[in-house]
Amino acid sequence: MRKPHRISTLIFLALLGLVLSGCGSVQERRSDAETAATGFERLLRADDPAGLCAALAPETRGELEDSEKASCEKAISSQDIPLGSTTHRVDLYGRQARVVLDADTLFLSLFPDGWKVVAAGCTPRPDRPYQCTLQGG
Repeated sequence: MRKPHRISTLIFLALLGLVLSGCGSVQERRSDAETAATGFERLLRADDPAGLCAALAPETRGELEDSEKASCEKAISSQDIPLGSTTHRVDLYGRQARVVLDADTLFLSLFPDGWKVVAAGCTPRPDRPYQCTLQGG
């Protein structure tokens, strides 16, 4: 009669191992999202339109081109996106992330080729969604 107890203990330990091994992947995704956000900010400082456009999610890039009636490389230069530097917070929501910097908040999505910026130049508003300078449709 001790076998059911032993089996349940083994199942519990196996599940605990799965949960604990998943923690590393969450931290890795958080770090990767932060790296993508700070990389976007570096591209802003360097005034690198091609790099900025490559860092955008496809829908965001398309929305920018449609709204500005210009190529992404030309349109991105006309956006007034604040420069952030120090990361204050990184929140993960499944395949989505919010990276709060000292002067900017960015929203990102995880794509097969890595984290892409969905919205930038975002400021919080009480009881309403963020107001973003650059965002997808």
